[in-house]
Amino acid sequence: MDFSKPCRRCLLSEMDESSYKSVVEKGLSGLLPEDRAEEKLYKDRLQMCCSCDNLMSGTCLSCGCYVEIRAAINKGRCPEKKW
Repeated sequence: MDFSKPCRRCLLSEMDESSYKSVVEKGLSGLLPEDRAEEKLYKDRLQMCCSCDNLMSGTCLSCGCYVEIRAAINKGRCPEKKW
């Protein structure tokens, strides 16, 4: 995988490990267990994000969030109302 330019259809976890560890893991570790979405729901949301034109380098172009963090929040919502 070429990390020199952003991937339009990648999640941060699919990119270099330092980006994932520094951003996503920190955000996810701050969530209380009761605020986290169930694993199946989380994966379903990420699958929808991966097919969205607004995903760029793990970031939602509609709102600027890291989709892997927003998708993990139980009450999280897609700004485009896709989930």
